[in-house]
Amino acid sequence: MERESQRHRVERCLKDVEENPSKASAWYNLGLTHTISGRVKKAEEAYLKAVELDPSMVQAWVNLGGVRLMRWEFKGCLEATRAAADLRADLPIIHYNMGQAYLYLNEPENLLRCNERVLELDKDHALAHYHAAVAHLALDNMGAAERHLGRALELGHRPTQDFVKAMEKANLKKQRESKTTLIEISGAETPENTKED
Repeated sequence: MERESQRHRVERCLKDVEENPSKASAWYNLGLTHTISGRVKKAEEAYLKAVELDPSMVQAWVNLGGVRLMRWEFKGCLEATRAAADLRADLPIIHYNMGQAYLYLNEPENLLRCNERVLELDKDHALAHYHAAVAHLALDNMGAAERHLGRALELGHRPTQDFVKAMEKANLKKQRESKTTLIEISGAETPENTKED
């Protein structure tokens, strides 16, 4: 069987939408085709039409959130992923995408909350462990950051160099802050040296 070309697939999906303009799945398939080909604005429009026609289409809400994330529309991503979560809260991708929006909105508490939910659903989700480490580092929870980073590494994820440097810097700061300085007081009585009069 010959594989369908991207151009042919777009044409087929456009034809389906023309012939069935009130069919949500036709719009969803068109959105998916546009997403795969990198036309995220057109994909967003198609997913919006799909959820307008069928507000219960979870995957269209998920993909709408995903393409908005690709377009750096973080508030719009949150809107779509929340709608998806309201319909079906057991899909890790929903919470992961929501977490990514919070990452870019610089909300580490929400980033952590979302990735903890992903890990409740899939304890071996390498990227969720990594982004939980990122959140913990931002929240100055070094022990938890190290544990999640270690698990992400075990699962095959490789952190960015910037994150590795940030972890090293935080560890150095932690070491400096926890050093205890010992001061010898002359003339003090110790087990080996009794105080002289």
